[in-house]
Amino acid sequence: MLKYQQLLKEHSDEISAMITKEHGKSLADSAGDVFRGYEVVEHACSFTSLMQGESTQNVAGGVDIYSYRTPLGVMAGIAPYNFPAMIPLWMYPLSITCGNTYIIKPSERVAGTTEILINLLKESGVPDGVVNVVQGGKDTVTQICEHPDIKGVSFVGANEAGEYIYKTASAHGKRAQVNMGAKNHAIIMPDAEKDDAINAVIGACFGSTGQRCMALSVVIMVGDSAKWIPEIVEKTKGLTVGAGVDNPDITPINNADHLAKVERLIADGEKNCDVLLDGRGVQVPGYPKGNFIGPTIIDNVRAGIDCYEQEIFGPVMQIVRADSLQEAIDFTNANRWGNGTAIFTKNGHTARKF
Repeated sequence: MLKYQQLLKEHSDEISAMITKEHGKSLADSAGDVFRGYEVVEHACSFTSLMQGESTQNVAGGVDIYSYRTPLGVMAGIAPYNFPAMIPLWMYPLSITCGNTYIIKPSERVAGTTEILINLLKESGVPDGVVNVVQGGKDTVTQICEHPDIKGVSFVGANEAGEYIYKTASAHGKRAQVNMGAKNHAIIMPDAEKDDAINAVIGACFGSTGQRCMALSVVIMVGDSAKWIPEIVEKTKGLTVGAGVDNPDITPINNADHLAKVERLIADGEKNCDVLLDGRGVQVPGYPKGNFIGPTIIDNVRAGIDCYEQEIFGPVMQIVRADSLQEAIDFTNANRWGNGTAIFTKNGHTARKF
């Protein structure tokens, strides 16, 4: 792992360039993708001390307890397209450091990045066969979930696939850990530091073009903080849209199918709410067929409509208005999606209640 860590650092520019080429995200974002994966490999280097067994003497008369940490065997990971380096690096480095062998199935949209990562792993000295890469769609996933020699499956991605993987792997006696879709909410109180709050929610919503599970998709403006909405719109208009190699603020949606979904959900917001900033139809010179969509803001969003109930996974901010903190908390808790929440306030009591 120490050697692998060194190689990842030395080849970070090459990996970042491949991510931008395959995924479309900016070079700066791709570099962050690689670095966050690199940090996990760095952590794996400490497992020789972190994974030691334990012993406790005399827990009862004449009774001592000894615990051992032993490998499970063959493990597998099914990775999404949105973080082609970081998420696979969450998986196999930790697993093989614990003594397991590994099967990694990357998204077919970003398979080249995984190829670089595994070639560097081989260069670091890890023997052939310790980590194996498989390609494919649902049939491949099913075989991973059902194969008797595979003892555990990790997955990051959308809900439909995640629920299938969890049920299928569990039904075949495997350990399964699944991270699925999200709808992250932030509450802005009237006493918040205005500029800090506005800048933070714009960055959290539109960073990575919204194509990350921790992207902020819902901003709840409580009381008089709603007066800041025009300023949020004006600042968002200043975000740049372009190809990843140019390091703009907003890069293309990864694929045409998902672009169509994002546009459909914006259309739903247009029908049921108020679209304050519409990014549909944006044109980027030199890329007439690019999957581009500009930053979009939808106001007066409410529960029960598609654009709120579904994960958008694109550069779309949805604004909800609430009269009180409790109303904002209840609205957030009523949503079936998870992952993260945040509050902007100067009041310690408000923060503790949240």
